[in-house]
Amino acid sequence: MSGIDADAVKSFLLGLQETICDELETLDGKASFETDAWERPGGGGGRTRCMAGGDLLERGGVNFSHVHGADMPAASTAKRPELVGRDFDAMGVSLVLHPNNPYVPTTHMNVRFFIARKEGAEPVWWFGGGFDLTPYYPFREDAEHWHRTAKQACDPFGPNVYPEYKQWCDRYFYLKHRDETRGVGGLFFDDLNAVSFDHSFALMRSIGEHFLPAYLPIVARRRHTPYGEREREFQLYRRGRYVEFNLLFDRGTLFGIQTGGRTESILMSMPPLVSWKYAYKPEPGTSEAELYDIYLKPQDWLGPA
Repeated sequence: MSGIDADAVKSFLLGLQETICDELETLDGKASFETDAWERPGGGGGRTRCMAGGDLLERGGVNFSHVHGADMPAASTAKRPELVGRDFDAMGVSLVLHPNNPYVPTTHMNVRFFIARKEGAEPVWWFGGGFDLTPYYPFREDAEHWHRTAKQACDPFGPNVYPEYKQWCDRYFYLKHRDETRGVGGLFFDDLNAVSFDHSFALMRSIGEHFLPAYLPIVARRRHTPYGEREREFQLYRRGRYVEFNLLFDRGTLFGIQTGGRTESILMSMPPLVSWKYAYKPEPGTSEAELYDIYLKPQDWLGPA
């Protein structure tokens, strides 16, 4: 595996988890992350860090995992049959944050690295990940800031990276049965092994390092906005879409389940409280209706710089 430095990737991922947790604990000011180290019977393990009952976060999880095994799971080989029969190493950091205040968006970030090996053949490696934003109430300045920061993460790697990954995110975080996006998108990429290992690793690092600059200014603007029962009920209803996507479509969830991963860590992304309503439709002219009419459809969010 000349030129492939998996130890450097692992070191970066562990440091990224630590940095994000430290920043979020400081920002929350009330709760702290519990750390849960675990081992996977089939090989590998991880470090799950979870916060609940905070001033900012109702629940937040930041998970590092490094698992390995003898056979690639179906979630990975379905579109790449050439990987069947290879052993694998998979490592990554994945987080989901569910704030208390309905005016603060839920967010998700994931960066990951895979190596698939077979005796007598060159290893196959790739990076993947991204981040996306799921607001419950619409604020254009938040969506624009989110996407400008996403573009800044991609710009050093070429002018086409942000548009490609933005569109990929819009396609990926799409609930087909609802005909709506999960939120305002962001970045998504997979199977990245372009130019060189160093180039691909640097792009993955840049996306991971731009998550906090993308999210924290939005938190600062919204976390103290007054809200009532109506906003809370709408937040709980919209959280149901998060559950639906993760259980029906999310490749990371499927990969974790199919590789015998730790269920508590895989499902830490679920919100602590959620509700469903039958045939709900927002009242015309409301902020809730604006969310449906504009923010749950792919948009060009790059406003004036």
